[in-house]
Amino acid sequence: MDIFIVPLKFSNTSLLKNIQDYLLKTFPTQVYLIDLDIDIESAFIKGRGQYYSTQIISEAIKLTNNLIGKVIILTELDLCIPVLTFIFGEAQLNGKHSIISVCRLHEEFYSGDSNEQLLHERTKKEVLHELGHNFGLKHCLDWDCVMHSSPGIEEVDIKGSYYCKNCLTEINKNREDISLDKMDRTSENFPL
Repeated sequence: MDIFIVPLKFSNTSLLKNIQDYLLKTFPTQVYLIDLDIDIESAFIKGRGQYYSTQIISEAIKLTNNLIGKVIILTELDLCIPVLTFIFGEAQLNGKHSIISVCRLHEEFYSGDSNEQLLHERTKKEVLHELGHNFGLKHCLDWDCVMHSSPGIEEVDIKGSYYCKNCLTEINKNREDISLDKMDRTSENFPL
């Protein structure tokens, strides 16, 4: 199983490289950066000034039938779905595609202060969270688990940075092509 990162309206090359390196260390797989010509204009909701994430995923599906693995779209666009004013990300449960927006992961969105390290930490958590959904995980009640629900930035900051034991067990049970329980989460290479 390979992981394909699709930068979409994404200019932070340092963060992109950091996420690619992090996924290479975290998952026993190859991680590729690919470009897709995704039509985002059809996903724009004029009255909200945001983009409908499900529509972007739908457009990506049309372009990635030949890819075997997981497709993660990273964007700086502000995302939403009709029932929520904003989202950090969305994923197909037990599926192939996910999208993560860093728009509201920037600290300056809340305090006006820039904090690149915090942006990297938040983005890593949200990437693992959406991949967890792709691997079949639902939201976890454990606050130390990256699969804990995050409706606001405070929850992103509070929740853990990796899968809890129960979620790891579920991933390994459902996926024969990956095994994350052998990862050394205490090594200095792993932490966010």
